[in-house]
Amino acid sequence: MAIRTPQRGRGRIPAPVASATGRRPRVPVDIRSGRPFFLTSSQLASAGRRLASITALVVLDLSGLALGVYAALVVRELYYGGPVLWGFIWRVETDWLPFLTLVTVLVFSQAELYAGREHRPGFGRILSSLVLVALITLAFGLGTGHQFSTYGLTPTAVVFTAVAISALRASYEAVTQDLMRALGTKRHALLAGAGESLVDLHRGLGSRRSGIDYEFVGAIAPSADGIDLPVLGNLRDLPEVLAETRADELIVTDSDFDERELLEIVSLAHRQGVNVLVAPKATELLRQRPQFVPGQGVPLFELRPPAFVGLDWFVKRGFDLAVSTVVLLLGLPLWLLTAAAVKLTSRGPVFYRDERIGLGERPFGMLKFRTMYADAAVLQAELEASNEADGPLFKIREDPRVTAVGALLRRFSLDEIPQLWNVLRGQMSLVGPRPLPLRDYALLEAWHRKRYLVLPGITGLWQISGRSSLVFDDLVRLDFYYLENWSIWLDISVLLKTIPAVIRGTGAY
Repeated sequence: MAIRTPQRGRGRIPAPVASATGRRPRVPVDIRSGRPFFLTSSQLASAGRRLASITALVVLDLSGLALGVYAALVVRELYYGGPVLWGFIWRVETDWLPFLTLVTVLVFSQAELYAGREHRPGFGRILSSLVLVALITLAFGLGTGHQFSTYGLTPTAVVFTAVAISALRASYEAVTQDLMRALGTKRHALLAGAGESLVDLHRGLGSRRSGIDYEFVGAIAPSADGIDLPVLGNLRDLPEVLAETRADELIVTDSDFDERELLEIVSLAHRQGVNVLVAPKATELLRQRPQFVPGQGVPLFELRPPAFVGLDWFVKRGFDLAVSTVVLLLGLPLWLLTAAAVKLTSRGPVFYRDERIGLGERPFGMLKFRTMYADAAVLQAELEASNEADGPLFKIREDPRVTAVGALLRRFSLDEIPQLWNVLRGQMSLVGPRPLPLRDYALLEAWHRKRYLVLPGITGLWQISGRSSLVFDDLVRLDFYYLENWSIWLDISVLLKTIPAVIRGTGAY
């Protein structure tokens, strides 16, 4: 049996409301649980083009490598005045070519020479990468006892190979650029901003970047005054515009939006599979995960969404179920002892069912081992003046309502263990934004509620970054960072860091 929490009242808790047509409201869905990116037609086509591009570049690079090394061997023979034994030279090259092939592809990949067309570096990076390949090859040869007949072959081969690869790549860029133009390949861009800054952005971008033509489908702006693009709506209309307009990129003027608006724009665009680029001045938002994109007169920074979202979500859900089941079963003796200690040391039930706000701003009953006396809820109003937490949170370091056993459970977060049952029921995840009590939720501002787009978690960035010792603004920033940078590896990292955080007990009260 669990303590029942107060019922909804005074309109503070959002309840499902039927629409005017009598239909039941849509069940909220975690934004990360959509189909994996490679199961959508547009992203499948994009992935296919990238794979074809990488394959073509690798083939060209290895062809240039073979030509460069072969040319260097021929020049060496001519320099020493001996007969050019074409078959012997080919046999010498093929002895080293498998090793050179592997090292070259790995080094070029690390140097981002297989990145997208806009991000691929040029001759300087090719030359420096080949120098590194040469050094690795020399080190490997000396380490295995190989006797080099001359070391002059290495710099000659580097120069010839760099020229050959650069020439082949330049031909590839020219041919593919003409092919894309012939096929009518365009980048569909939607601009967002206001007034002169938006006009300057449009003018500065030009009609082409990295050989790909732009088609500007329209603009998001508060007014059409002075803007030479069709204005499709203002910021409030962005969800509908993204859903109804073909847009590959949303390019935003940083100066026309505050930080909260930029965060919302990025979230909305990423949920529609649209890349976001910012033409910045200076903003904290760019510290999330920016990547510089060379523009034509305008520097752009790309804000990348979490990768492999749908696939990671399925892995995450399976991981949640497996870990929760194992922890509940293996720790059963400890949980029984904990339940007995709670029951025998104070009057009241073992479990406390606290109504929290979860996915889609809907309430659910979060389970905990009871750590307070039975009349704790009644006493909270009297203790509001002693609240030590910042913002909507309520925390008291020496809370008189906490039992002796409860203080020990809170110190090591053992009171949270019953929430594994919430995870099994799909109401929570192992990692996510922490669900807030009704009292705290009622004090939130509208922009805070982006955190309810995903399942709440037992642990999260709050817990590993100071827990209750952080001010509320810092906690909100951590939630937003988690939403924009989420991946299954971030979840695993948070879980691993939670263990020492719990042992230290920093901010746990």
